[in-house]
Amino acid sequence: MATDYGQGYGHVMGADVEDRWGHGDQGGYGDHSGYGDHGGYGSQPGGGRGEGRLSRLPAALRAPLEGRTWREFLYVMLSFPISIIGFVFAVTMLSVGVGLLVTFIGIPVLALGLASLRGFGSLERMRARTLLGVDVKDPHPLQPRGGGFMAWMGAMLKSGVSWRHVVYAVIHMPWAIFSFVVTTLFWTYGWAMLTYPLWFWLFPMYGGQDGIQLYGDDGHRIYLDNPFEIGLTAATGLLVTLATPWIIRALTTVDRVLVFGLLGPSRLVSRVVELESDRGVVVDTAAADLRRIERDLHDGAQARLVALAMDLGLAKEKLTEDPEAAARMVDEAHGEVKVALQELRDLARGIHPAVLTDRGLDAALSSLSARCTVPVDVEVDLPARPAAAIEGIAYFTVSELLQNVSKHSGAGRASVDVWQVEGRLMLQVSDDGRGGADVSGGSGLAGLAERLDAVDGILVVESPLGGPTVITAELPWRG
Repeated sequence: MATDYGQGYGHVMGADVEDRWGHGDQGGYGDHSGYGDHGGYGSQPGGGRGEGRLSRLPAALRAPLEGRTWREFLYVMLSFPISIIGFVFAVTMLSVGVGLLVTFIGIPVLALGLASLRGFGSLERMRARTLLGVDVKDPHPLQPRGGGFMAWMGAMLKSGVSWRHVVYAVIHMPWAIFSFVVTTLFWTYGWAMLTYPLWFWLFPMYGGQDGIQLYGDDGHRIYLDNPFEIGLTAATGLLVTLATPWIIRALTTVDRVLVFGLLGPSRLVSRVVELESDRGVVVDTAAADLRRIERDLHDGAQARLVALAMDLGLAKEKLTEDPEAAARMVDEAHGEVKVALQELRDLARGIHPAVLTDRGLDAALSSLSARCTVPVDVEVDLPARPAAAIEGIAYFTVSELLQNVSKHSGAGRASVDVWQVEGRLMLQVSDDGRGGADVSGGSGLAGLAERLDAVDGILVVESPLGGPTVITAELPWRG
């Protein structure tokens, strides 16, 4: 570190069950699992050689060169002017609108201002999607009660989404300025110090100085000008440069939270839409069940009973003429009655088994496992019975999964575990089969997942090729 005592100033760098619960024949085991040669690993389309070489570096070293870092840096740089414009517009709109509320003019001013800020929110969501990778859905459109400008103004002023856009415009401006200052400071000084060995010659050649001045007064100046100090400066710059991407990511995390929390759809509205969708699933399922019951009765028991009535009529006519033939026909009718009764029992079991109503899940699942083609261990540990509807869903869920085990898994043994955790009913069906179960569109597991989702349930499938398969279902207790 050189000391110069010259004059002047230096430079400072200053089954039924299958039909009811998603068609068990499409159970999703075997070759259609999606875990084969078309998996998500290997070469990715669109990846260049440079990107592949960059990915071999440790994350800490490649972060300053990654596209994500530069996109986030661009987001912070753009946020500075955009946030100021949004802040000024929001404050001006509120001030003018509130000030004019004593007249009628203030109401349309506020409504138009809120509509403009919703457009501003669309720009911010687009920036977040493009530069931050935040997939924020657009809020639900206004639904004015009636037509005309007055109805639109009322809906705009009552919309919580509109006022959340105002809050975003107001609070995002100071944060954007802070992020801009911090990012610019670290980014500029980091790269400047890192590259100092490449351009330190500029000062003695063109500035008449020995290097970067750290201190100076009328008779005393300190510069960075010897190899050790230059190397130390570059090393410090390297550390700052490597740390800057992570600082930028921490800053943009707050931006992600603000965009997601203030510019996205309302949680209440999203919940209403979700419930409406779930209600549609439930209605469709109920309609499908009614059609199935009607079809089974028409094609099964009803047809047998019609044939039985005809056979008994013929037997009655032959009773006096040919008693032996009549006896044979009555015997055949007796057999048809047994078959019809069995079909009705199966149909009733597919609607709601009596053992489930009378004795609960433990007995019902034990009876169900006894009909499985592989040995099944059943363990039910529940402090009480859940709601009847949830109990029925749990039964048919296990029934569907055991049907899949029987038909598609090739397992030698399976198990069913049921327990309660924090107000949730947990079901787990596992087997030692070939694995490869897949919750994809069109499979029985996909249909089952939709039906569980309709009652706020969750289906999780873990089924690597070669097994074992563990499928866990979570349902609300509601007991």
